Amino acid sequence: MSNIDRQTLLSDAAPMAGSQFQQFQSMDIENQQAESQPSILKQSSHPVALIFHFLFRIAALVVYLLANFFTTSFVLTFVVAVLLLSFDFWTVKNVTGRLLVGLRWWNEVTEDGTNVWVFENRDQTRVINGVDSRLFWYSLYITPVMWFFLALIAIIRFNFQWLLIVAVAVALSGANLIGYMKCDKDAKQKWSGLAANALGSNSGILGMLGGNLIGRIFSRG
Repeated sequence: MSNIDRQTLLSDAAPMAGSQFQQFQSMDIENQQAESQPSILKQSSHPVALIFHFLFRIAALVVYLLANFFTTSFVLTFVVAVLLLSFDFWTVKNVTGRLLVGLRWWNEVTEDGTNVWVFENRDQTRVINGVDSRLFWYSLYITPVMWFFLALIAIIRFNFQWLLIVAVAVALSGANLIGYMKCDKDAKQKWSGLAANALGSNSGILGMLGGNLIGRIFSRG
């Protein structure tokens, strides 16, 4: 092979080698960025609570959707699904809401038989993790929508007995959604009221100081 042919082959191979090297380098950079980005559980301030926040509701959906592959007993499926839905309701209402977003609600019956909503809010100095808050609220809104969609499918297929499970799921998840929406609204009203009171007291103090200063200036004149 002549020197001209060798030089031609080397000149053609150089750009190819350079492009492959750039591709490998970009792939390494992307892999390093993916590895350096922490997982959701690592970003969470309460990873265990976040796991249990989704555990029971996902398990209830799995039982509802896949129970026919393992058993033909609707009673067994109903009992297991309702237990999982009850565990989810209690966990979200009493544990994960308090840990993930600093909110808690419950309903009390007074002596005259009326129901009273009671709300518990976090301290203003406590900072809420953004990942925990987003996942908490997204799950609260998405879960009733998913069960409502499954209810439509059951009606279309004339599986009316399965509507019993869906009704329990919608009632429990809807109660948590309404309760936490009211609790969040109550917390915002309290915080806005405290901020207004603090601003009013500060403006009153500044007004008194300004009035005294102006009075002294004019009295000197």
